[in-house]
Amino acid sequence: MKLKQFDAVIFDLGGVIINLDYNLTIRSFEELGMKNFNEVYSQLAQSTLFDDYETGRISSQHFVNKLLDHVPPGTSPNRIVAAWNAMILDVPKDKPALLKTLHAQTPIFLLSNTNEIHMQKVHRAWSNSSEEALQDHFSKVYLSFQMGMRKPDVEIFHKVCEEQDLVPERTLFIDDSPQHIEGAKLAGLQTFLLKDSSEFYTLFS
Repeated sequence: MKLKQFDAVIFDLGGVIINLDYNLTIRSFEELGMKNFNEVYSQLAQSTLFDDYETGRISSQHFVNKLLDHVPPGTSPNRIVAAWNAMILDVPKDKPALLKTLHAQTPIFLLSNTNEIHMQKVHRAWSNSSEEALQDHFSKVYLSFQMGMRKPDVEIFHKVCEEQDLVPERTLFIDDSPQHIEGAKLAGLQTFLLKDSSEFYTLFS
């Protein structure tokens, strides 16, 4: 696939630009005493806690307090934040330069389901690989908690395309989550499902 055939490219963040390991967050919460993390996570997901946080409907303090209810008394909020952030790893050293090169040739955008706490960690990880800020590598950065909507809802893709005057059929969306790819397809975008991090580099060849 040649990126030059598209008028614009929209990138996901986690698993595409920055490395993630969800198991590290699971392990961290288990070490805090939440032995049934997967069960609690499922219950809280059904109660919309994570959706509400990723769409900015609740504050970081409210989110952390809800998680504190499921760990032993005396656990500090900072330990909750550290466990929640454990999944966020590093930005490969060469990715910022690749994005900078592409940005000079084609409008590129970032569209991520994320939250305030995670983005603070993301910016710290990014700074280890680039002296320039994350947002300087994209035409615009779109974050779910700031937009009040999230992937895979079709509306979030429509929002980006309408705001940037993008033709969906001429816009490529790259993500590592099949459900997000399906949402983008319903919005009329061209898509690429990143199944392995090495595929990121083949897109630039």
